Amino acid sequence: MGEEVKVFGAWGSPFSRRVELALRLKGVPYEYIEEDIVGNKSALLLQYNPVHKKIPVLLHNGKPIAESLVILEYIDETWKSNPIFPEDPYDKAMARFWTKFVDDKCIPALWKAAWSAENEREKAVEEAYECLKTLETALDGKRFFGGDVIGMVDIAANFVGFWLSIIQEATGVELLSADKFPDLFKWTEEFIGCNIVKENLPPRDKLLALFKARFAQVMEPQTNTSK
Repeated sequence: MGEEVKVFGAWGSPFSRRVELALRLKGVPYEYIEEDIVGNKSALLLQYNPVHKKIPVLLHNGKPIAESLVILEYIDETWKSNPIFPEDPYDKAMARFWTKFVDDKCIPALWKAAWSAENEREKAVEEAYECLKTLETALDGKRFFGGDVIGMVDIAANFVGFWLSIIQEATGVELLSADKFPDLFKWTEEFIGCNIVKENLPPRDKLLALFKARFAQVMEPQTNTSK
């Protein structure tokens, strides 16, 4: 069956990398289209995602789907091999719960803690710790959130698995460590150690340079005290 599958994304975005990882896990061939999301969004992106005007967008046989978690559900229901959601309704509901927790609570708290001004950092770091502590309980001693194989929550938590350590290196703010969160830290190693995940990650040095430049910009107003 000649299917047209396209992914509109950005090389450094954990959200578009989620979509690519899910397609790769299922062995679905796709065309990747890089978007300049900072200043020059393509007419196609605006056409396919007129509501949010954001990446990622999955285009399947001419039909656009936006929002990474929605796209992941669509992928799982469309291509049945290598399911990323559990079959059991309760387990599926729990997977949805944790993916929502990652997006609504965890990522914003981690991002805020890493980039916050020094006078706000302590409180922001405490909140980030609470989120990581809660997320660690979802692992419950398992290799992956999905059990022995990578599933929906693992894919959704890719920011914690890879991006967070680079942000920590760029900003000097330590949030996730083997001492504080041993199970979650071990999970990050397992996750990025998987070949299929490794092949789908952006270049670490390129991402680190990007975050270091961004951190320098963020810190500049704090060091410039002249009026």
